[in-house]
Amino acid sequence: MRVAFYLYIMALITATNTHGDYGLTLTDATGNTMTIDIPVADGGTAKGMRPMQTVLAALIGCSSVDVVSILKKQRQEITSFKMEVDGNREAGKEPSLWETVHLKFILEGTIDAGKAYRAAELSINKYCSVAETLRRAGAAILFSVSVNGEVYKP
Repeated sequence: MRVAFYLYIMALITATNTHGDYGLTLTDATGNTMTIDIPVADGGTAKGMRPMQTVLAALIGCSSVDVVSILKKQRQEITSFKMEVDGNREAGKEPSLWETVHLKFILEGTIDAGKAYRAAELSINKYCSVAETLRRAGAAILFSVSVNGEVYKP
């Protein structure tokens, strides 16, 4: 019963128009907020993430939790963790889905690069629900891992 309640609370999000015609502030059941808007050229005020950027932000959030959790269990010492994401969407289509997404995991610390790469691989291919959602929509997800300034080559 407790798990079902948590899943419900996690999913409840309220959107309130807070700026211009398209600017929204999203608030979850615990009070966390996010701002979404569209570019000025499309009629927005550009005071928030674009809706499709939030999909990539969700991928970063999901995958970062996986990678940090896996590496902590392996007693890897992370002193800095950063991720970058970019992608390409379908051209000339409505809706325009993500076709390719590229994640960069950038870590520093006393970390075995092979373990960091494997953690990223497990996240993207097995654990991250957002990655699976994107894959089922047809997106190819690519990733790279850099540890202490060196890109790991498996």
